[in-house]
Amino acid sequence: MALRDILTVPDPRLKLVSQDVERVDDALRALMDDMLETMYAAPGIGLAAIQVGEPKRVIVMDLAREDEPPQPRYFINPQILWASEETAPYEEGCLSVPDIYDEVERPAQVKLRYLDYQGETVEEDAEGLYAVCIQHEMDHLNGVLFIDHLSRLKRDRAVAKVKKQKAA
Repeated sequence: MALRDILTVPDPRLKLVSQDVERVDDALRALMDDMLETMYAAPGIGLAAIQVGEPKRVIVMDLAREDEPPQPRYFINPQILWASEETAPYEEGCLSVPDIYDEVERPAQVKLRYLDYQGETVEEDAEGLYAVCIQHEMDHLNGVLFIDHLSRLKRDRAVAKVKKQKAA
């Protein structure tokens, strides 16, 4: 396993639409292992492959609390099959937009389908933090950042702040 660099705004690669994964093999599992290690080190709770410069439809996530053992999750070619009309606000942050947090309104529940670490198909329902996180990470796969859900002014301020931090 290896730590990878996390892309930050305004890197244009973050706007790429990721490609479907053709097969789950050892090379893909090695990428997911690297992504998980990178996410833990950041620290974060979710990471999309594009955030480490790999335009593949792959996400890793771990929503375990600090007092719980790690619960890594792997999502390959995830799809949202259904989203509730009911929405819920949640304050989001992003490893690609460091130190910026803002409220985003998303569907409160979703039903999803994806391939797991072994390449098996999984269908399940998500709500709460899980629903927020999977939608946030799936946005990355489509070239969308959480700040794209904010007003233009807030988005521009966020990008400017990250640029300033990088320059310092």
